[in-house]
Amino acid sequence: MNILHISASPRGADSLSRKLGGMCVDRLKLETGNELCRRDLAFDSPPFPDASFAEASLLPPSERTPAHELCLQESEVLIGELAAATTVVIDMPVHNFTVPAVFKAWVDGVVRPGRTFAHTDQGKEGLLADRPTTVIVASGGSLGADLGGQPDFLTPYVRQIFKTIGIVDVAFIYLQNSLRNGDASGEPSAIELLNHRVDAIVASLSS
Repeated sequence: MNILHISASPRGADSLSRKLGGMCVDRLKLETGNELCRRDLAFDSPPFPDASFAEASLLPPSERTPAHELCLQESEVLIGELAAATTVVIDMPVHNFTVPAVFKAWVDGVVRPGRTFAHTDQGKEGLLADRPTTVIVASGGSLGADLGGQPDFLTPYVRQIFKTIGIVDVAFIYLQNSLRNGDASGEPSAIELLNHRVDAIVASLSS
């Protein structure tokens, strides 16, 4: 069994989302004994899709050339890491109301027709098994336009992306109003929510 830990903040050790993500992973490792697969998107960004990738990803395997397979090589690595994970922890900031570009590049490498989802008469059907996925989100301001904060396009987008590939057990934990000096309103409550989430994951993996 495996924990996949994905980070997307460019701020390194100063990142609040990384701090909370590290706490989550440390507890999961301690409680479950699972191995850790680390994917740091900010310092090792997946390639952005180009025309060759688009062509290769739309072809059935029987029609691909060696050149097509080479285009999909990194994508297969990313999908393999996700498919092997018993649980997933993602930490990232909000960039311009949504996900960082490096996380979008990861999404474009993972969400592939015929590989992680299928087209059906009822729409897209996920091909991956569900697994507990925890998304830790840090924002410079407050989220929720109806509450006077900034619009949140990250949450519905990430939820829909994972649903598309078959993962619906997705929980979000927010660090809002984060400042450059490392403070964030709601951090104690976020840590409490995180601990409850870890408890739930451990219980589900043990059942």
